[in-house]
Amino acid sequence: MTRVLVINCGSSSLKYRIFHDGRSVDRGLVERIGEPGGGAPDHSAALRDVLAEADLESLDVVGHRVVHGGTEFTGPTVVDDEVVSAIERLVPLAPLHNPANLTGIAVARRLLPGVPQVAVFDTAFHAMLPPAAATYALDTDVARRLHIRRYGFHGTSHAYVARHTARLLGRPPEGLDLITLHLGNGASACAVSGGRSVATSMGLSPLAGLVMGTRSGDLDPAVLFHLHRVGGLSVEAIDDLLNHRSGLLGLAGDNDMRAVLRRRAAGDPAAGLAFDVYCRRIKEYVGAYLAVLGRLDAVTFTGGVGEHAAPVRAAALAGLEGLGIVVDPDRNERSEPVISPPAAPVAVCIVPTDEEREIAEQALAVLRIPRTDR
Repeated sequence: MTRVLVINCGSSSLKYRIFHDGRSVDRGLVERIGEPGGGAPDHSAALRDVLAEADLESLDVVGHRVVHGGTEFTGPTVVDDEVVSAIERLVPLAPLHNPANLTGIAVARRLLPGVPQVAVFDTAFHAMLPPAAATYALDTDVARRLHIRRYGFHGTSHAYVARHTARLLGRPPEGLDLITLHLGNGASACAVSGGRSVATSMGLSPLAGLVMGTRSGDLDPAVLFHLHRVGGLSVEAIDDLLNHRSGLLGLAGDNDMRAVLRRRAAGDPAAGLAFDVYCRRIKEYVGAYLAVLGRLDAVTFTGGVGEHAAPVRAAALAGLEGLGIVVDPDRNERSEPVISPPAAPVAVCIVPTDEEREIAEQALAVLRIPRTDR
């Protein structure tokens, strides 16, 4: 029997789940941490409060989500003081997330001193990107000194979804070329070949790539200079604009795709344009990643938008029939696991993600504890 506690600290929220023999038996959520009227003044207090009510007996391991592992961490890692110090050194690469992740680790180590702790990194699935995919065309010395490269994120989700797409199709992961689309308030695309990430849309930070709820995704870098020189915005103001006031929110005034879809259906032009920009960006990445892979077995949608927004799935892949990518309208409306026609050359799938389960499985694997969820 196995029992795993998973702690997932976001910048202003935290989730925990307990898995017993692969079954989720307990969970908790605290939101708006540190905000007026929020659930707790800080992550430390929030975690102590929620775990005080949880059954923490007979735990085999605690798995922690850590957003940024840099180049130091390429897989799940047992936590010790040296690992904590290394994660602290990476804070400049993830200033909103790694400090919260470190708090989760510190609290859990104090509360559960006899239980192994394992850090599972969002970036690890992308750690073996080919050099041509990971390298930006910057001055090499500057990039090396400042640790600038493509790291990629949502790695636990992309890994889980790629593996479960293979299971859905009844094929071994080693023989599949996939594009996985994690579409939520944060969004990213990933090209997966033989179970490995070979391209991904997020970069040095989670700001790059697809249009997101409040993040811009890809921009001409000169936009930043223009905002500063012509618009008079400070670096801090530009950071806030691109991360918190752009994406769907910037285009339509709503960062929730459900609201955007309702307004689009009612004829709202701003919502219609936001939807079109959002879906076109996805289509551009699908086409680019098909070119990178050279062949394609499946496109898989996941995340809150990917799993539930049929119009997004249809529009993002519309017009790609010549590439073998077809969405069956009826199957799509019913959100079936496979929404492509039976004879389509490329399967189009919906696989609900489960990042906490993936963290639990990776934590068990690094300790060589057999998984019991099969």
